[in-house]
Parts: sequence; structure tokens; C-alpha cells
Amino acid sequence: QVQLVESGGGSVQAGGSLRLSCAPSEVTYSDYCMGWFRQAPGKGREGVAGIGTSGTTSYPDSVKGRFTISQDNTERTLYLQMNSLKPEDTAMYYCALFPGCAATHITEMGRLFGHWGQGTQVTVSS
Repeated sequence: QVQLVESGGGSVQAGGSLRLSCAPSEVTYSDYCMGWFRQAPGKGREGVAGIGTSGTTSYPDSVKGRFTISQDNTERTLYLQMNSLKPEDTAMYYCALFPGCAATHITEMGRLFGHWGQGTQVTVSS
């Protein structure tokens, strides 16, 4: 069973930065996409960064230019570098792995069957 463990969340002031990590284990799939999602209290889940099987990255307009997704191909660890954080970025952040994924954009990935981590909290104060 795939396991995903997120880390790196915390509290930061507006304008600050955080780097989230997601360490996957027991991954036997040869092709998969991965992504970062967030959910704030009372709001729906939002995809904030995705990386496809070819390494193509995608972001919604709300974080484009501020967030960067990357992956260590040796350890398969997924990262999310978040800069210029805003109070509206406050949420629980989750990483997910989508096996056999043909999606190229994070908005598509959220509709797929996937494995999810437990989340890490990010709080941005003004």
C-alpha cells in the first residue's frame, strides 16, 4: 500500500516562505503523477501544483509564480516551495499520487483515483 508522508508545514508571516516535502513509500507503479492540494476550513479542495509523468508541471493562477513543485527522482520525494505567502494560503496541504495518470494539469489530477497523505498545516498570518 502506497504511503505518503508530508512534512514542512508551519506558521509564517505574510511574505514568508515554506518548503513542503512528501516522502512516498511502497510505490510499485511505473507511471504516475503527483500533486499538492490544499483545503481551508469551510472550503473545497484545491489543487495547487502538479507534476505529470513527463515532468510537466502545472499550477492554478492563484499560486502561479509563487509556488514551485519539484521531485527528487532518486528518492521520489516531492517538494513544494512556497514563496510570497499570503494569509489566503492558510490551509491543510496534502500530497497525492495518481497511478497510471495521463493528466497534464493539476485540475485534471484531482478527479482521478489516487493515494493521499495525511496533510501538513500551513498558517500564514498578516
